[in-house]
Amino acid sequence: MSVESLCVGHACWDLCFIIDGFPVENSKIETEHLLESGGGPAANAAWLLARWGISTALAAVVGDDEYGRRAAGELRDGGVDCRLLEQRPGGVTPVSAIFSNRLNGSRTICNRKQPTSGLILNQVEMADFQPRLLLFDGHELNAALEAMRLFPDAITMLDAGSLRQGTETLSRRVDYLVCSERFASQVTGESEVAGRWHRCLKQLRALNGKVAAVTLGAQGVAFDDGQECDLLPAWPVKAIDTTAAGDVFHGALAYGLLKAMKLREALRLANVAAGLSVAKVGGRLSVPDFETVKNALCH
Repeated sequence: MSVESLCVGHACWDLCFIIDGFPVENSKIETEHLLESGGGPAANAAWLLARWGISTALAAVVGDDEYGRRAAGELRDGGVDCRLLEQRPGGVTPVSAIFSNRLNGSRTICNRKQPTSGLILNQVEMADFQPRLLLFDGHELNAALEAMRLFPDAITMLDAGSLRQGTETLSRRVDYLVCSERFASQVTGESEVAGRWHRCLKQLRALNGKVAAVTLGAQGVAFDDGQECDLLPAWPVKAIDTTAAGDVFHGALAYGLLKAMKLREALRLANVAAGLSVAKVGGRLSVPDFETVKNALCH
């Protein structure tokens, strides 16, 4: 069975603690609120796309431990094609402890990820795939490059959260470089990305000459496609929890591109989806359904 989109990268299990203010070192706090779900940039984007009716596969590695079984089961239940999700025997599934401060909407993440060999795409399963879009998060570089080689006509997008080998290499090759302020700052050397987004975008576009965009949180998203350079405001909302907002943004943008929306229209869709997500607590649990996003766009 073919798929429309293939997401390649990181999958994990999230433990999200909802707290009132970030704890100081060597202290103890209590909370009644713990949310658990799968996570990871590529995995969350795949979750959103499948939920929005796009046939989507995820290529990632988890362990064959309890967290890995939970992560794989939740993705399958959510309609994600997991034929390329490797549950590695003896492997240890990445786990993220997320501390979400509901007083200001910020989140702090500690990710347990043990070193392991990279994902190798299952060539037998890949023979059935003809994705029109490839979404990467930079965590599985070799698998991403192989997917690009196998599907040269697919739209390619990079969710670049921070500068590492995978994001640095892929940023020069993808059609859509959609990055965080942190990545933009690390690449361009600009400490005030939001205030100098024109200059940052010029440098980012110079990497491959295609589309560059920088998500700026409450200030929206800046983009440059070579014909238009602009800043789209964020969806006005009081942020309760920003966990996975970037993943939601990238998944929704991928949806828009698959539906042949113009870039500005697709970015607006992604802005609204991300805005709605931060109005709820949790990561994957805050992913809005498409009808809710569509209704919000009409108002």
